[in-house]
Amino acid sequence: MIMDLNAFITAEEIDPEVESETEAKPALGDVTVAVKDNISTAGVRTTCGSAMLSSYVPPYDATVVERLKQAGATIVGKTNMDEFGMGGTTETSAYGPTKNPVDTGHVPGGSSGGSAAAVASGAADIALGSDTGGSVRNPAAFCGVVGIKPTYGLVSRYGLIAYANSLEQIGPIAPTVREAAELLDVIAGPDPHDATTRFDSGEISISGVDTLQSESESESESEASHPATTRTYAAAVDQDVSGMTVGVVTDLLDDADDRVVETFREAIAELESQGLEIVEVSLDSLEHAVQAYYVIAMSEASSNLARFDGVRYGPGGGDGDGDGESGQENIDKIVTDVDVNDGNWNDAFAAVRDVGFGEEVKRRILLGTYALSAGYHEKYYEKAQDAREWVKQDFESAFETADVLATPTMPVLPPAIGESIDDPLKLYLMDANTVPVNLANLPAVSVPAGEVDGLPVGLQVIGPAFGEELIIQAAAAVE
Repeated sequence: MIMDLNAFITAEEIDPEVESETEAKPALGDVTVAVKDNISTAGVRTTCGSAMLSSYVPPYDATVVERLKQAGATIVGKTNMDEFGMGGTTETSAYGPTKNPVDTGHVPGGSSGGSAAAVASGAADIALGSDTGGSVRNPAAFCGVVGIKPTYGLVSRYGLIAYANSLEQIGPIAPTVREAAELLDVIAGPDPHDATTRFDSGEISISGVDTLQSESESESESEASHPATTRTYAAAVDQDVSGMTVGVVTDLLDDADDRVVETFREAIAELESQGLEIVEVSLDSLEHAVQAYYVIAMSEASSNLARFDGVRYGPGGGDGDGDGESGQENIDKIVTDVDVNDGNWNDAFAAVRDVGFGEEVKRRILLGTYALSAGYHEKYYEKAQDAREWVKQDFESAFETADVLATPTMPVLPPAIGESIDDPLKLYLMDANTVPVNLANLPAVSVPAGEVDGLPVGLQVIGPAFGEELIIQAAAAVE
Protein backbone atom coordinates (compact mmCIF):
# COMPACT_ATOMS: atom_id res chain seq x y z
CA MET A 1 0.00 0.00 0.00
CA ILE A 2 2.90 2.35 0.73
CA MET A 3 4.20 2.11 -2.82
CA ASP A 4 0.70 2.68 -4.19
CA LEU A 5 0.39 5.89 -2.18
CA ASN A 6 3.82 7.26 -3.15
CA ALA A 7 4.15 8.59 0.39
CA PHE A 8 7.94 8.25 0.54
CA ILE A 9 10.67 9.69 -1.67
CA THR A 10 13.40 7.79 0.16
CA ALA A 11 12.48 4.75 2.23
CA GLU A 12 15.56 4.28 4.41
CA GLU A 13 15.61 3.36 8.07
CA ILE A 14 17.57 5.52 10.52
CA ASP A 15 18.21 3.88 13.88
CA PRO A 16 17.73 5.61 17.22
CA GLU A 17 20.66 6.83 19.32
CA VAL A 18 19.97 5.90 22.92
CA GLU A 19 22.39 4.72 25.57
CA SER A 20 22.00 0.99 26.09
CA GLU A 21 22.54 1.36 29.85
CA THR A 22 19.44 3.52 30.23
CA GLU A 23 16.89 1.68 32.36
CA ALA A 24 13.86 3.86 31.58
CA LYS A 25 12.20 3.32 28.23
CA PRO A 26 12.87 6.35 26.00
CA ALA A 27 9.92 8.61 25.16
CA LEU A 28 9.61 7.29 21.61
CA GLY A 29 11.03 3.80 22.08
CA ASP A 30 9.55 1.33 19.52
CA VAL A 31 7.87 4.24 17.68
CA THR A 32 8.36 4.69 13.93
CA VAL A 33 8.54 8.19 12.53
CA ALA A 34 8.34 9.50 8.96
CA VAL A 35 10.23 12.74 8.28
CA LYS A 36 9.31 15.28 5.62
CA ASP A 37 11.92 15.49 2.91
CA ASN A 38 12.87 19.13 3.59
CA ILE A 39 14.27 18.25 7.04
CA SER A 40 17.97 17.39 6.96
CA THR A 41 19.07 13.85 7.78
CA ALA A 42 22.80 13.11 7.90
CA GLY A 43 23.80 10.63 5.21
CA VAL A 44 20.26 10.25 3.87
CA ARG A 45 19.11 11.98 0.71
CA THR A 46 16.97 15.09 1.27
CA THR A 47 15.33 16.37 -1.93
CA CYS A 48 12.62 18.87 -0.89
CA GLY A 49 10.50 17.11 -3.52
CA SER A 50 12.61 18.77 -6.21
CA ALA A 51 14.77 17.67 -9.12
CA MET A 52 17.11 20.46 -8.03
CA LEU A 53 18.17 18.40 -4.99
CA SER A 54 17.73 14.94 -6.49
CA SER A 55 21.17 13.87 -5.23
CA TYR A 56 21.66 16.10 -2.19
CA VAL A 57 22.80 14.26 0.95
CA PRO A 58 23.09 16.49 4.05
CA PRO A 59 26.23 16.18 6.19
CA TYR A 60 24.28 16.84 9.41
CA ASP A 61 20.99 16.15 11.18
CA ALA A 62 18.36 18.77 11.82
CA THR A 63 17.89 19.45 15.54
CA VAL A 64 14.46 17.79 15.49
CA VAL A 65 15.97 14.68 13.91
CA GLU A 66 18.64 14.53 16.61
CA ARG A 67 15.91 14.78 19.24
CA LEU A 68 13.89 12.00 17.60
CA LYS A 69 16.89 9.68 17.60
CA GLN A 70 17.79 10.54 21.19
CA ALA A 71 14.18 9.81 22.22
CA GLY A 72 14.45 6.28 20.80
CA ALA A 73 12.44 6.77 17.60
CA THR A 74 13.17 4.80 14.47
CA ILE A 75 12.93 6.96 11.34
CA VAL A 76 11.49 4.90 8.46
CA GLY A 77 12.02 7.31 5.57
CA LYS A 78 11.73 10.74 3.99
CA THR A 79 8.24 11.63 2.85
CA ASN A 80 6.95 13.12 -0.37
CA MET A 81 6.01 16.79 -0.44
CA ASP A 82 5.12 19.67 -2.70
CA GLU A 83 8.35 20.98 -4.19
CA PHE A 84 10.14 23.13 -1.59
CA GLY A 85 6.84 23.21 0.32
CA MET A 86 5.11 25.22 -2.41
CA GLY A 87 1.66 23.72 -2.84
CA GLY A 88 -1.30 22.37 -0.93
CA THR A 89 -1.90 19.01 -2.60
CA THR A 90 1.52 17.26 -2.88
CA GLU A 91 1.06 17.32 -6.65
CA THR A 92 3.96 19.69 -7.39
CA SER A 93 6.53 17.09 -6.27
CA ALA A 94 9.10 16.10 -8.91
CA TYR A 95 8.57 12.53 -7.71
CA GLY A 96 4.88 12.35 -8.56
CA PRO A 97 1.75 12.99 -6.47
CA THR A 98 0.94 11.21 -3.23
CA LYS A 99 -2.48 9.59 -2.95
CA ASN A 100 -4.82 10.03 -0.01
CA PRO A 101 -5.13 6.72 1.88
CA VAL A 102 -8.74 7.55 2.75
CA ASP A 103 -9.63 7.67 -0.96
CA THR A 104 -6.77 7.17 -3.40
CA GLY A 105 -8.54 9.21 -6.07
CA HIS A 106 -8.09 12.33 -3.95
CA VAL A 107 -5.10 14.40 -2.85
CA PRO A 108 -3.73 14.05 0.70
CA GLY A 109 -3.23 17.80 1.07
CA GLY A 110 0.12 19.48 1.26
CA SER A 111 2.75 20.36 1.37
CA SER A 112 3.37 17.65 4.01
CA GLY A 113 1.09 15.22 2.19
CA GLY A 114 3.52 12.32 2.32
CA SER A 115 3.84 12.61 6.10
CA ALA A 116 0.08 12.69 6.65
CA ALA A 117 -0.49 9.81 4.21
CA ALA A 118 2.21 7.74 5.94
CA VAL A 119 0.49 8.19 9.32
CA ALA A 120 -3.05 7.68 8.00
CA SER A 121 -2.03 4.48 6.19
CA GLY A 122 -0.06 3.07 9.11
CA ALA A 123 3.26 3.22 7.26
CA ALA A 124 4.58 5.21 10.24
CA ASP A 125 3.25 5.68 13.75
CA ILE A 126 3.83 9.45 13.70
CA ALA A 127 5.49 11.97 11.40
CA LEU A 128 7.12 15.37 11.13
CA GLY A 129 5.98 18.00 8.66
CA SER A 130 6.65 21.69 8.23
CA ASP A 131 4.00 24.39 8.20
CA THR A 132 4.55 27.65 6.30
CA GLY A 133 0.93 28.50 5.58
CA GLY A 134 -0.93 25.37 6.69
CA SER A 135 1.28 22.58 5.40
CA VAL A 136 0.87 20.44 8.52
CA ARG A 137 -2.79 21.23 9.22
CA ASN A 138 -4.00 20.98 5.61
CA PRO A 139 -2.87 17.36 5.02
CA ALA A 140 -3.86 16.38 8.55
CA ALA A 141 -7.40 17.55 7.79
CA PHE A 142 -7.53 15.88 4.36
CA CYS A 143 -6.17 12.55 5.68
CA GLY A 144 -8.21 12.45 8.89
CA VAL A 145 -5.30 12.71 11.36
CA VAL A 146 -4.03 15.31 13.85
CA GLY A 147 -1.49 18.00 12.95
CA ILE A 148 -0.01 20.71 15.19
CA LYS A 149 1.59 23.93 13.97
CA PRO A 150 3.58 25.21 16.99
CA THR A 151 4.15 28.85 17.91
CA TYR A 152 7.05 30.37 16.01
CA GLY A 153 10.14 29.84 18.18
CA LEU A 154 8.87 26.81 20.12
CA VAL A 155 10.61 24.27 17.86
CA SER A 156 14.05 24.65 16.30
CA ARG A 157 14.17 25.24 12.56
CA TYR A 158 17.86 24.31 12.34
CA GLY A 159 18.20 21.85 9.48
CA LEU A 160 14.89 22.76 7.86
CA ILE A 161 15.58 23.78 4.26
CA ALA A 162 14.01 27.21 4.14
CA TYR A 163 11.05 28.33 2.04
CA ALA A 164 9.89 31.38 4.04
CA ASN A 165 11.88 31.84 7.24
CA SER A 166 9.53 34.19 9.08
CA LEU A 167 6.51 31.93 8.64
CA GLU A 168 7.49 28.27 8.90
CA GLN A 169 7.64 25.85 11.80
CA ILE A 170 8.22 22.11 12.07
CA GLY A 171 5.25 20.30 13.58
CA PRO A 172 3.97 16.82 14.49
CA ILE A 173 1.41 14.69 12.64
CA ALA A 174 -0.14 11.74 14.48
CA PRO A 175 -3.29 9.60 14.65
CA THR A 176 -4.41 11.16 17.96
CA VAL A 177 -4.02 14.41 19.86
CA ARG A 178 -2.12 12.62 22.63
CA GLU A 179 0.46 11.15 20.24
CA ALA A 180 0.90 14.52 18.50
CA ALA A 181 1.42 16.20 21.88
CA GLU A 182 3.94 13.55 22.93
CA LEU A 183 5.91 14.17 19.75
CA LEU A 184 5.76 17.93 20.39
CA ASP A 185 7.22 17.32 23.87
CA VAL A 186 10.22 15.64 22.22
CA ILE A 187 10.98 18.22 19.52
CA ALA A 188 10.14 21.48 21.35
CA GLY A 189 12.74 23.46 23.25
CA PRO A 190 15.61 25.92 22.91
CA ASP A 191 18.43 25.32 20.45
CA PRO A 192 21.70 27.28 20.30
CA HIS A 193 21.70 26.72 16.53
CA ASP A 194 18.42 28.63 16.08
CA ALA A 195 18.17 32.17 17.43
CA THR A 196 14.38 32.20 17.13
CA THR A 197 14.22 29.75 20.05
CA ARG A 198 16.10 32.10 22.39
CA PHE A 199 14.20 33.50 25.37
CA ASP A 200 16.99 35.26 27.28
CA SER A 201 14.73 38.08 28.44
CA GLY A 202 11.34 36.46 28.10
CA GLU A 203 11.18 37.45 24.45
CA ILE A 204 12.40 35.86 21.25
CA SER A 205 15.88 37.20 20.52
CA ILE A 206 17.56 37.20 17.14
CA SER A 207 20.66 39.03 18.26
CA GLY A 208 22.56 36.00 19.54
CA VAL A 209 24.37 35.94 22.85
CA ASP A 210 23.99 38.87 25.20
CA THR A 211 27.31 40.74 25.20
CA LEU A 212 27.17 41.10 29.00
CA GLN A 213 26.90 37.33 29.53
CA SER A 214 29.14 34.42 28.79
CA GLU A 215 27.86 31.97 26.21
CA SER A 216 27.17 29.27 28.81
CA GLU A 217 25.29 31.70 31.07
CA SER A 218 23.17 32.98 28.19
CA GLU A 219 22.32 29.48 26.96
CA SER A 220 21.39 28.41 30.48
CA GLU A 221 19.08 31.40 30.94
CA SER A 222 17.52 30.86 27.51
CA GLU A 223 16.84 27.22 28.29
CA ALA A 224 15.33 28.04 31.66
CA SER A 225 12.94 30.61 30.20
CA HIS A 226 11.88 28.73 27.05
CA PRO A 227 8.20 27.71 27.42
CA ALA A 228 8.85 24.06 26.54
CA THR A 229 11.27 23.55 29.43
CA THR A 230 8.52 23.90 32.06
CA ARG A 231 5.60 22.27 30.26
CA THR A 232 4.50 18.77 29.33
CA TYR A 233 2.13 19.18 26.41
CA ALA A 234 0.82 15.61 26.51
CA ALA A 235 -0.51 16.24 30.03
CA ALA A 236 -2.87 18.88 28.62
CA VAL A 237 -4.88 16.14 26.89
CA ASP A 238 -6.39 15.08 30.22
CA GLN A 239 -7.11 18.55 31.59
CA ASP A 240 -10.68 19.70 32.16
CA VAL A 241 -12.08 21.97 29.44
CA SER A 242 -15.33 23.02 31.09
CA GLY A 243 -15.58 26.78 31.22
CA MET A 244 -13.18 27.31 28.32
CA THR A 245 -14.40 29.88 25.80
CA VAL A 246 -14.20 29.01 22.12
CA GLY A 247 -14.53 31.81 19.57
CA VAL A 248 -15.94 30.74 16.22
CA VAL A 249 -14.35 32.90 13.51
CA THR A 250 -17.37 33.71 11.37
CA ASP A 251 -15.34 35.42 8.63
CA LEU A 252 -13.97 32.03 7.55
CA LEU A 253 -17.34 30.29 7.20
CA ASP A 254 -18.95 32.38 4.46
CA ASP A 255 -16.90 31.05 1.54
CA ALA A 256 -16.50 27.49 2.80
CA ASP A 257 -18.26 24.45 1.36
CA ASP A 258 -21.69 24.15 3.01
CA ARG A 259 -21.04 20.50 3.89
CA VAL A 260 -17.79 21.42 5.61
CA VAL A 261 -19.53 24.18 7.59
CA GLU A 262 -22.31 21.81 8.67
CA THR A 263 -19.78 19.24 9.93
CA PHE A 264 -17.83 21.99 11.69
CA ARG A 265 -20.95 23.32 13.45
CA GLU A 266 -21.87 19.81 14.61
CA ALA A 267 -18.43 19.49 16.22
CA ILE A 268 -18.81 22.91 17.87
CA ALA A 269 -22.22 21.86 19.23
CA GLU A 270 -20.57 18.79 20.75
CA LEU A 271 -18.01 21.03 22.45
CA GLU A 272 -20.81 23.17 23.86
CA SER A 273 -22.45 20.04 25.28
CA GLN A 274 -19.20 19.33 27.15
CA GLY A 275 -19.40 22.66 28.99
CA LEU A 276 -17.38 24.93 26.72
CA GLU A 277 -18.76 28.40 26.08
CA ILE A 278 -19.18 29.24 22.38
CA VAL A 279 -19.00 32.83 21.13
CA GLU A 280 -18.70 34.33 17.67
CA VAL A 281 -15.79 36.56 16.74
CA SER A 282 -14.91 38.52 13.60
CA LEU A 283 -11.48 39.55 12.35
CA ASP A 284 -11.73 42.15 9.59
CA SER A 285 -8.08 41.76 8.62
CA LEU A 286 -8.60 38.18 7.40
CA GLU A 287 -9.99 39.55 4.15
CA HIS A 288 -6.43 40.51 3.23
CA ALA A 289 -4.53 37.63 4.85
CA VAL A 290 -4.10 35.40 1.79
CA GLN A 291 -2.81 38.27 -0.35
CA ALA A 292 -0.38 39.42 2.37
CA TYR A 293 0.81 35.87 3.00
CA TYR A 294 1.66 35.13 -0.61
CA VAL A 295 3.52 38.39 -1.13
CA ILE A 296 5.64 37.75 1.97
CA ALA A 297 6.14 34.03 1.38
CA MET A 298 7.06 34.44 -2.28
CA SER A 299 9.43 37.29 -1.50
CA GLU A 300 11.26 35.23 1.09
CA ALA A 301 11.31 32.24 -1.26
CA SER A 302 12.91 34.26 -4.05
CA SER A 303 15.77 35.06 -1.69
CA ASN A 304 16.08 31.62 -0.08
CA LEU A 305 16.10 29.72 -3.36
CA ALA A 306 18.79 31.90 -4.97
CA ARG A 307 21.42 29.46 -3.70
CA PHE A 308 20.18 26.69 -6.00
CA ASP A 309 22.21 27.54 -9.08
CA GLY A 310 24.26 24.45 -9.91
CA VAL A 311 27.37 25.81 -8.21
CA ARG A 312 26.59 25.78 -4.51
CA TYR A 313 23.61 23.44 -4.68
CA GLY A 314 21.71 21.72 -7.45
CA PRO A 315 22.73 19.81 -10.60
CA GLY A 316 26.44 20.23 -11.15
CA GLY A 317 26.95 21.45 -7.60
CA GLY A 318 28.62 18.29 -6.37
CA ASP A 319 25.76 17.20 -4.10
CA GLY A 320 26.64 13.50 -4.33
CA ASP A 321 24.95 10.55 -5.94
CA GLY A 322 21.24 9.77 -5.97
CA ASP A 323 20.07 6.29 -5.09
CA GLY A 324 17.90 5.50 -8.12
CA GLU A 325 14.51 5.81 -6.47
CA SER A 326 11.33 5.72 -8.57
CA GLY A 327 11.53 8.31 -11.36
CA GLN A 328 15.05 9.28 -10.34
CA GLU A 329 16.72 8.04 -13.54
CA ASN A 330 14.64 10.43 -15.65
CA ILE A 331 15.45 13.39 -13.40
CA ASP A 332 19.17 12.61 -13.41
CA LYS A 333 19.15 12.37 -17.22
CA ILE A 334 17.58 15.83 -17.51
CA VAL A 335 19.88 17.60 -15.07
CA THR A 336 23.12 16.06 -16.36
CA ASP A 337 22.45 17.72 -19.73
CA VAL A 338 23.21 21.07 -18.07
CA ASP A 339 26.81 22.25 -18.31
CA VAL A 340 27.69 24.94 -15.78
CA ASN A 341 31.28 25.08 -17.00
CA ASP A 342 30.73 26.47 -20.51
CA GLY A 343 31.85 29.98 -19.52
CA ASN A 344 28.49 31.77 -19.66
CA TRP A 345 27.45 31.73 -16.03
CA ASN A 346 24.15 33.60 -16.38
CA ASP A 347 22.98 31.17 -19.05
CA ALA A 348 24.29 28.26 -17.01
CA PHE A 349 22.45 29.40 -13.87
CA ALA A 350 19.25 29.91 -15.83
CA ALA A 351 19.55 26.50 -17.50
CA VAL A 352 20.06 24.73 -14.17
CA ARG A 353 17.11 26.51 -12.57
CA ASP A 354 14.94 25.86 -15.62
CA VAL A 355 15.30 22.08 -15.39
CA GLY A 356 15.79 21.89 -11.63
CA PHE A 357 12.67 23.79 -10.55
CA GLY A 358 9.07 22.90 -11.28
CA GLU A 359 6.46 25.33 -12.61
CA GLU A 360 5.02 26.32 -9.23
CA VAL A 361 8.43 27.09 -7.75
CA LYS A 362 9.35 29.18 -10.78
CA ARG A 363 6.08 31.07 -10.50
CA ARG A 364 6.67 31.94 -6.85
CA ILE A 365 10.30 32.97 -7.40
CA LEU A 366 9.27 35.30 -10.22
CA LEU A 367 6.41 36.87 -8.25
CA GLY A 368 8.59 37.23 -5.15
CA THR A 369 11.41 38.85 -7.08
CA TYR A 370 8.93 41.25 -8.66
CA ALA A 371 7.46 42.20 -5.26
CA LEU A 372 10.95 43.04 -3.95
CA SER A 373 12.16 44.88 -7.04
CA ALA A 374 12.88 48.59 -7.15
CA GLY A 375 9.69 50.61 -7.37
CA TYR A 376 7.46 47.78 -6.16
CA HIS A 377 8.88 47.00 -2.71
CA GLU A 378 6.80 49.70 -1.04
CA LYS A 379 3.74 48.98 -3.17
CA TYR A 380 3.58 45.26 -2.37
CA TYR A 381 6.00 43.96 0.24
CA GLU A 382 5.72 46.79 2.76
CA LYS A 383 1.92 46.84 2.47
CA ALA A 384 1.88 43.08 3.00
CA GLN A 385 3.89 43.55 6.20
CA ASP A 386 1.40 46.20 7.32
CA ALA A 387 -1.43 43.75 6.70
CA ARG A 388 0.48 41.11 8.68
CA GLU A 389 0.65 43.44 11.65
CA TRP A 390 -3.09 44.08 11.34
CA VAL A 391 -3.75 40.33 11.42
CA LYS A 392 -1.63 40.02 14.57
CA GLN A 393 -3.53 42.84 16.27
CA ASP A 394 -6.89 41.34 15.32
CA PHE A 395 -5.92 38.01 16.86
CA GLU A 396 -4.78 39.74 20.05
CA SER A 397 -8.16 41.45 20.32
CA ALA A 398 -10.00 38.18 19.66
CA PHE A 399 -8.15 36.47 22.51
CA GLU A 400 -9.53 39.09 24.88
CA THR A 401 -12.94 37.52 24.17
CA ALA A 402 -12.07 33.83 23.81
CA ASP A 403 -9.47 31.42 25.16
CA VAL A 404 -9.11 29.72 21.75
CA LEU A 405 -10.53 30.26 18.29
CA ALA A 406 -12.09 27.66 15.99
CA THR A 407 -12.53 27.38 12.22
CA PRO A 408 -12.80 24.58 9.68
CA THR A 409 -9.20 23.65 8.91
CA MET A 410 -9.86 23.66 5.18
CA PRO A 411 -12.81 25.38 3.49
CA VAL A 412 -13.20 22.51 1.02
CA LEU A 413 -13.13 18.72 0.87
CA PRO A 414 -10.00 17.01 -0.52
CA PRO A 415 -9.97 17.67 -4.30
CA ALA A 416 -9.61 14.83 -6.76
CA ILE A 417 -6.06 14.30 -8.02
CA GLY A 418 -5.51 16.60 -10.99
CA GLU A 419 -8.60 18.70 -10.27
CA SER A 420 -6.93 21.90 -9.06
CA ILE A 421 -3.24 21.66 -9.96
CA ASP A 422 -3.67 23.81 -13.08
CA ASP A 423 -5.51 26.60 -11.24
CA PRO A 424 -2.98 28.35 -8.96
CA LEU A 425 -5.47 30.94 -7.71
CA LYS A 426 -7.87 28.22 -6.60
CA LEU A 427 -5.02 26.49 -4.75
CA TYR A 428 -3.95 29.72 -3.04
CA LEU A 429 -7.50 30.48 -1.86
CA MET A 430 -7.70 27.01 -0.27
CA ASP A 431 -5.26 28.37 2.32
CA ALA A 432 -7.62 31.09 3.56
CA ASN A 433 -8.23 29.43 6.95
CA THR A 434 -4.65 28.45 7.72
CA VAL A 435 -2.32 31.27 6.56
CA PRO A 436 -3.52 33.87 9.12
CA VAL A 437 -2.05 31.70 11.88
CA ASN A 438 1.39 31.78 10.27
CA LEU A 439 1.22 35.53 9.67
CA ALA A 440 0.56 35.99 13.39
CA ASN A 441 3.10 33.29 14.44
CA LEU A 442 0.46 31.54 16.57
CA PRO A 443 -0.09 27.86 17.43
CA ALA A 444 -2.91 25.85 15.87
CA VAL A 445 -4.00 22.24 15.62
CA SER A 446 -6.18 20.39 13.13
CA VAL A 447 -8.25 17.55 14.56
CA PRO A 448 -10.75 15.30 12.72
CA ALA A 449 -14.29 16.65 13.06
CA GLY A 450 -16.21 14.17 10.91
CA GLU A 451 -16.67 13.06 7.32
CA VAL A 452 -18.62 14.11 4.26
CA ASP A 453 -19.19 11.46 1.58
CA GLY A 454 -16.39 9.41 3.13
CA LEU A 455 -13.89 12.29 3.02
CA PRO A 456 -12.43 13.77 6.25
CA VAL A 457 -13.21 17.25 7.56
CA GLY A 458 -10.85 18.91 10.02
CA LEU A 459 -11.53 21.43 12.77
CA GLN A 460 -8.79 23.97 13.49
CA VAL A 461 -8.19 25.29 17.00
CA ILE A 462 -6.03 28.43 17.25
CA GLY A 463 -4.42 29.63 20.46
CA PRO A 464 -2.52 32.66 21.72
CA ALA A 465 1.27 32.67 21.40
CA PHE A 466 2.75 29.67 23.28
CA GLY A 467 -0.78 28.54 24.15
CA GLU A 468 -0.14 24.98 22.93
CA GLU A 469 -1.64 23.54 26.11
CA LEU A 470 -4.93 25.34 25.45
CA ILE A 471 -5.26 24.14 21.86
CA ILE A 472 -4.35 20.59 22.86
CA GLN A 473 -7.01 20.64 25.57
CA ALA A 474 -9.68 21.84 23.14
CA ALA A 475 -8.57 19.44 20.37
CA ALA A 476 -8.75 16.51 22.78
CA ALA A 477 -12.32 17.51 23.60
CA VAL A 478 -13.20 17.49 19.87
CA GLU A 479 -11.57 14.09 19.50
